[in-house]
Amino acid sequence: MHQITLWRRLLAEFLGTALLVTAVVGSGIMAVELSPDDVGLQLLENSVATAFALGALILMFGPVSGAHFNPVVSAADWFLGRRSGTGLTIGDLGGYAVAQTLGAVAGAILANLMFDLAPVTMSTKDRSAGNLWLGEIVAVAGLLLLIFALGRSGRAPVAPAAVGAYIGAAYWFTSSTSFANPAVTVGRAFTDTFAGIAPGSVPGFLLAQVAGLLVGVGLVAALYPGAGRTADMVVVEHPAGDARTS
Repeated sequence: MHQITLWRRLLAEFLGTALLVTAVVGSGIMAVELSPDDVGLQLLENSVATAFALGALILMFGPVSGAHFNPVVSAADWFLGRRSGTGLTIGDLGGYAVAQTLGAVAGAILANLMFDLAPVTMSTKDRSAGNLWLGEIVAVAGLLLLIFALGRSGRAPVAPAAVGAYIGAAYWFTSSTSFANPAVTVGRAFTDTFAGIAPGSVPGFLLAQVAGLLVGVGLVAALYPGAGRTADMVVVEHPAGDARTS
């Protein structure tokens, strides 16, 4: 199978995460402008735009990097695939996490600029509460179960629609509106808009997402013992990576 160099995969993860956060933040800003007096409608507009954008971005970048756009997905891919050699290496994981986080910050800045705001407007929206952290644990664990179940059962081609639908729905059934992504959480701290999160609230969300990672990986291992053998189908099937090839 043709192998894709690490720098190409990192570029795909950077761009994909950047555009995802641009969609999250930008649609949130637009929702407030179009529906200033209806928070429920704002959330609906934000969630629908995010779900559609995520599905499209997975289709766009999945063949290059797998379209993780999320450090917890990359970490689960490394952990579950490490014995079979089908997942990321530890070096890949570090590169993916850095590219995703930088992309998320860049995406927030891009959204701010598109809507004529200062490039960086640190959020003042407090999201520190135990029930929100529980929501993040549920959101992350469910996301990992979905992704690895699709790969294990040979249904990775439907991941763009399935993952987009899950995130869109999780906006509504989790108390936290399903950030479910450490990189996106950091990026959303850089915009004082509808989708923002105060920097002081970020550590709590990150810890909850790590807890969700542990729960999710445990459930995947229990329900789908062979999931690690299909780690190269996460989020969608993609060529194996090797930094030495071109």
